[in-house]
Amino acid sequence: MRTNAAEILLHPQRLAILRALTQSELTTKQLAERLSDIPQATLYRHVALMHDAGIISVVSERKVRGTQERTYCLGPAALLTQEAFREATPEDHYRYFTTYVAGLLDQYGAYTRRPHLDLEADGVGYRDHVLNLTDGELRELLAEIRGAIAARADNAPAPGRTPRLLSTITMPIDHPTGDTK
Repeated sequence: MRTNAAEILLHPQRLAILRALTQSELTTKQLAERLSDIPQATLYRHVALMHDAGIISVVSERKVRGTQERTYCLGPAALLTQEAFREATPEDHYRYFTTYVAGLLDQYGAYTRRPHLDLEADGVGYRDHVLNLTDGELRELLAEIRGAIAARADNAPAPGRTPRLLSTITMPIDHPTGDTK
């Protein structure tokens, strides 16, 4: 099994660690509190592996009761490059996508286990939209979506703000006539 960043990163528990670190810099103790469903020893192994791979970085260290407490942030290898995706086999892509969807299911499962659900008030939704687009129209749409997200990506946590997961999946589907273009 390869141990490139994609192989390391695309694991449900490691994705949960990555997702937590996209929200703020955290110590391993804080990660353990936020990700209480991951056994502590497993969490420490994942953090060490992700650190060694450059997926997460240490931003500070301090002594706490005789041990070094590290605070982590996202590292340079946290984002998969286009090259990594180009080099992946179709089987790799299917496995990556399956892992990605499993992570979404975990997040949705955690949401549905909350004591009081209000999908409308929480802004929860999932929809499919089939759009007939040229390649240029698709690029334009994706640029608009990325722009809307980028305009809000640096919003700091604040009273009244809730971390929200917005996931996108885009792919061509078979045309009713059998044409894909």
